Amino acid sequence: MRCARLAVITAVSLFAAAGPAFAQQPPPPGFPPPPAGGPGVFQRACASCHASPAADSRAPNPAALAQFAPDAIVNALTNGSMRLQGEKLTDDERRDVAEFLTGRAVGTSSAASTGLCASSSPMSNPAAGSSWNGWGAGVANTRFQPANKGGLTAADVPKLTLKWAFGFPGVLAARAQPSVAGGRLFAASETGTVYALDAKTGCTYWTFKAQAGVRSAPNVGPYKNTSGATRYAVYFGDSRANVYAVDADTGQQIWMRKADDHPGAVVTGAPTLYDGRLYVPVAGIGEEGQGGRPGYECCTFRGSVSALDAGTGAVVWKTYSIAEEPKPRAKTKDGVQTWGPAGGGIWAAPTIDPRRNAIYIATGNGYSDPPQRTTDAVIALDLKTGKTKWVNQVLPGDVWMLGCQPENPDNPKCPAKQGPDYDFSASPLLTRSAKGRDLIVLPQKSGMAYALDPDKEGALVWQYRIGQGSGLGGQWGAASDGQQAYFGVSDFLTQNPGGMHAVNLDTGARAWYSPPPPKLCGTSQQCNAAQGAAVTVIPGVVLSSSADGGLRAYSTKDGSIVWQFDTNREFLTVNGVKAKGGTMDGPGPVVVGGMVYVNSGYGGFVGRAGNVLLAFGID
Repeated sequence: MRCARLAVITAVSLFAAAGPAFAQQPPPPGFPPPPAGGPGVFQRACASCHASPAADSRAPNPAALAQFAPDAIVNALTNGSMRLQGEKLTDDERRDVAEFLTGRAVGTSSAASTGLCASSSPMSNPAAGSSWNGWGAGVANTRFQPANKGGLTAADVPKLTLKWAFGFPGVLAARAQPSVAGGRLFAASETGTVYALDAKTGCTYWTFKAQAGVRSAPNVGPYKNTSGATRYAVYFGDSRANVYAVDADTGQQIWMRKADDHPGAVVTGAPTLYDGRLYVPVAGIGEEGQGGRPGYECCTFRGSVSALDAGTGAVVWKTYSIAEEPKPRAKTKDGVQTWGPAGGGIWAAPTIDPRRNAIYIATGNGYSDPPQRTTDAVIALDLKTGKTKWVNQVLPGDVWMLGCQPENPDNPKCPAKQGPDYDFSASPLLTRSAKGRDLIVLPQKSGMAYALDPDKEGALVWQYRIGQGSGLGGQWGAASDGQQAYFGVSDFLTQNPGGMHAVNLDTGARAWYSPPPPKLCGTSQQCNAAQGAAVTVIPGVVLSSSADGGLRAYSTKDGSIVWQFDTNREFLTVNGVKAKGGTMDGPGPVVVGGMVYVNSGYGGFVGRAGNVLLAFGID
């Protein structure tokens, strides 16, 4: 891989500059010494990608890593995006490298010490009051919140002020979108901690510790306890593809089920709850970045969606995005076996279409040859059986592997032709236009947005270009109010990231475009204006959170900005945790009961660290 080729030169210069810590026995001629402790761990396990990453690399350099909390680096290596690499290290090695990179001791990050609720009463029925349940405010994933549930009008939005802030201890990012149901807010952290908070005040009712980090939005629904009484459960998945049901009142585990046994399998998309079943998407993290490792037999991961019984966690059916099992392919010149096909991760929440007895998923790129027709595609499955109804692949041949050349005739670990890495990372949005036509709408990392016809096997109705396209940074979610569809622009690696589009649902024509506003985060290299985070719409206003740390409200009439909040600062939190805002990407704003909730912080491959959940309201 490209980062590995740089390691021999860059690691030597990095460690030579580090001073006395590297004063050991003379090295063999022409080769640097193996340092001890954290420096040695970094040189052996991390420097090939992080010492001096290429311009298009996804790896933070040492200066960026030094800004992180040491506990957050340990967590990333244990539970988060670097857990596959971290599994090769001991607990002491993870601690040593975190302390070396940050210059601070592990254990210095603040943990929650205040903010417990003084009393706790049973939560109310989530279906009876205002809620934002799961990823898209309903199983259609439109990310539209009507006035009777949102409790905000367009005239109210400019009056929004910060009501409270909640800090997640020991993490680089706040990636799990919260859900609000029955008067409680359910939030999750990359440490694996899930919190039940009071939606109005932010006080904590209970916490639950999952086995790994949690990025998926929780979903709340009824279940029957052992005595037959109806209670409510919180459902979510973790970064080891475990799925949980936890009692919403007490935080006690009801059941846990592993959705996939592959070492790289993760649940990033919210499980979707419908009619007694939980539909769980599985993505893969690690293989498309591990294929360049000399001894790694790449690649064997396939995306999937499983239907689980919501009461017991039993598997009803499981369908892979790539039907063909990986088979042995060629061996490398060093004799390492390669495998394929692989890839097709499902990053986002499945969408339910009861009228057509269908579930819609959107898939990512392939990892290894041969190319498959179900990658970078929208797939319709039968809701009851999981059998494929139809496939619309919008970008054939997108097989991508980190560090590979445009063409790779002599390296079977790489695709024969390197793809652009233009995943679908957004849920398919099922909406009805003003003329009464049902449409499936979603954006892609390619910079294109699509509307498909669910009655004609996903046939293309219109396509609209929202940006240039970028392999780095996702397009995490569109929104629709039935008149227009709204898209933020990521374009993370381009010269002009950011901006907002509104598109007429019936025609696919532009309604308005708002260019990226001036950045709020300054002029540093990590400051970016991308607006790839999921957007949210209420009557008259569409909300977008940006990589520059800004939360903005746009008029749905003309795209003018009617309100803005800068999250690039430290916040006093209700739970006593030191917290700050940063890059905003992935999850979008949640509007319910006269409040707006949003996460800030997306440290790692694409952004600046942060660890805060913010709650806004009007007086």
